[in-house]
Amino acid sequence: IMEESGFNYRAISKNGAIGLMQLMPETAQDLNVEDIFNSKQNIDGGIRYFKQLVKQFNGDLKLALAAYNAGSKAVRHYRGVPPFKETQDYIKKVFEYYQVYKNQIKEEVDSA
Repeated sequence: IMEESGFNYRAISKNGAIGLMQLMPETAQDLNVEDIFNSKQNIDGGIRYFKQLVKQFNGDLKLALAAYNAGSKAVRHYRGVPPFKETQDYIKKVFEYYQVYKNQIKEEVDSA
């Protein structure tokens, strides 16, 4: 969510992706997300979509993230992470945010 929308539930990308998890309207419709701007529905749909991608790419998080960003077709076409700077930067940033939040939670648990 941080990389997708910066926590802005009203975010709309130049490509038309909407909400916290930047769902494309067609994807949201396929996932039965009724109100794409509703944070709960958007997150639920985005999680279900990412779970589908993780399964599709046999648990490979990098490929699932690449597909979330560039589309499954691009990942299949290139037989891996597409050579798009945006997608490669996206994967790197998501993993960086993961580490930041993971460390933050660990610090909170350790200080409790």
